[in-house]
Amino acid sequence: MTGLELTLIYLLAAVLGVVVFRSLKLPPMLGYLAVGVVIGPNALALAQNSEGIRHLAEFGVVFLMFAIGLEFNLPRLRAMRRHVFGLGLLQVVFTMLLTLAGAYLLTLLLPDLWSISWQTALALSGVMAMSSTAIVVKLMADRLELESEHGKRVMGILLFQDLAVVPLLVLIPALGSPANELLGSLGLALLKAVALLALLLLGGQRLMRRWLTLVARHKSNELFMLNLLLITLGLAWLTELAGLSLALGAFVAGMLIAETEFKHQVETDIRPFHDVLLGLFFITIGMMLDWSIVWQRWPLVLMLMVSSLLLKLVLITLLTRALGATMGVALRTGLYLTQAGEFGFVLLTLTHQQGLIEAAMLNPILASMVLSMLATPFIIMYSNRLVLRLVASEWLQQSLQMTSIARQAIGTSGHVIICGYGRCGQNLARMLEGEKIPYMALDLDPDRVRQATAAGNSVAYGDAARLQALMAAGLGRASAVVITYLDIPGALKVLASVREHAPNVPVIVRTQDDFALDRLRAAGATEVVPESIEGSLMLASHALALVGVPMRRVIRLVQDQRDARYNLLRGYFHGADDSAIDDGAQERLQSLTLPAGAHALGQSLGALLPRLADTRILSLRRRNGKSLSPDNGLTLEDGDTLVLSGQAEALALAEEKLLRG
Repeated sequence: MTGLELTLIYLLAAVLGVVVFRSLKLPPMLGYLAVGVVIGPNALALAQNSEGIRHLAEFGVVFLMFAIGLEFNLPRLRAMRRHVFGLGLLQVVFTMLLTLAGAYLLTLLLPDLWSISWQTALALSGVMAMSSTAIVVKLMADRLELESEHGKRVMGILLFQDLAVVPLLVLIPALGSPANELLGSLGLALLKAVALLALLLLGGQRLMRRWLTLVARHKSNELFMLNLLLITLGLAWLTELAGLSLALGAFVAGMLIAETEFKHQVETDIRPFHDVLLGLFFITIGMMLDWSIVWQRWPLVLMLMVSSLLLKLVLITLLTRALGATMGVALRTGLYLTQAGEFGFVLLTLTHQQGLIEAAMLNPILASMVLSMLATPFIIMYSNRLVLRLVASEWLQQSLQMTSIARQAIGTSGHVIICGYGRCGQNLARMLEGEKIPYMALDLDPDRVRQATAAGNSVAYGDAARLQALMAAGLGRASAVVITYLDIPGALKVLASVREHAPNVPVIVRTQDDFALDRLRAAGATEVVPESIEGSLMLASHALALVGVPMRRVIRLVQDQRDARYNLLRGYFHGADDSAIDDGAQERLQSLTLPAGAHALGQSLGALLPRLADTRILSLRRRNGKSLSPDNGLTLEDGDTLVLSGQAEALALAEEKLLRG
């Protein structure tokens, strides 16, 4: 098979695998693993795990470590030091110790199934300590749990695991040395690592900043990208030359750049290389699986998977509980981190390359890791049910949370529920306070909630995507719901709850852009406000004003652009305080709900529109809350709410015709 044919097979398999797993709402990394298993030499044998492919896949690990290095800046570690260096450190140390003890017991009790040296056991204990950052972070982001109590602890543990990879990358190659040279090899590897890291980190940051500044002055994207690849691969080669690993040098390169002002540009530029090559690495991992060995030794595979899941679940739960978390938070943290991780594959591959583990042992371990990762989305999906079933106090904890929200919202009606109390939510709250309009905000950041509550703001800790929290915040009595966080899945959950339980309450959604505009409107959003459009309008208005366009014309141009985007901003809803400035000729808005017996019921918009000569129908909202675009074929029903646009006299005439004919 030619190189081109092999490349095409890899690309086709990767595309199909990612499409299938994305459609199932599963992380693409699992798709790459499954693809590797299917096309590998031990299944369909469409591709061989050749030396060239393995070398290319190693670059995936290099860029993975580089991306991890970019994430490690001192302020972030300092802010999370309790979870990172407390809970994370204890998790890695105790997992390794318990794994060593378990491996020794298995060797004594089941020598036919399990027989390994202490060097191999130590290497495997490092593999066991890892969990999957890629899978867990994606699933938590989808569930809006990154800022939750268990989410912060999960992130702290994952961060320390990523840090722990660095000494393990130094340790495992030394463990592959002959027994009589082991101590010397360990000492030499440690000395090399300390000397190299000290050299790079002490003077490297200043040198890196100067070099990147010099390159950036040429204002060439190609040159900047070439320089980035040179730095990453050059430092990886330097650490390999020193007898360490490629991945360690890439990690150092990422750390050096993380302390410069070029960090965010580098993250953007390196992302395509990182994702593609890392996908190739996971395909090669899948190709390593020999299912004949797995099938022959399925009891061992099952035992390894179940024992690893239970060990990490129990250990992490107990450690989290011991450090002050509630039992519900501790159990959730344990459930989220039971699986194997991508760095576990990196360390396992390195262990195999050093001759510390044979294929007969490698495949059962690899299979148990893959299966644990495949099980992770389902474990996290049902984690709340498991916690409620196993922790009696969790019902009480959630009830108290809902009671706290309800207590704050119980005296309010006609209020606005603000989902998310970040900068956007707080600005909205200030404007509502200025107009004497009550509001109730829900947020998942306990520190923000505590500070805002102390300042007298009406905000409570709660997940707006959960129906119970919305009901406790007074959804049935609210005048509007505003979703301020930039998360489409979360917004869709809120919209589904509002449409089902309070269909007449309008919902305004904030988004990054307008790609999901139709999807959100179909889900029941009254209006969608894309940040990119509003930003471009403000940019244009400042530019026009600075080049001499009269301010009145600037305002009119911006308003015309908004009219083209937002139905509800075409004109305005008239109020008592508008009479002094209203000349009667300005276009305004009016909402009209059709009662039982209205003349227009049962008629189509196409038949009615000619009779509403100077009035436009901007939107139609059904009794169940579903928003529809005006269409000539739509038939009006009891409870429909129409938003009409026109001058005062035309609106009065249109109302008369719609209600009484």
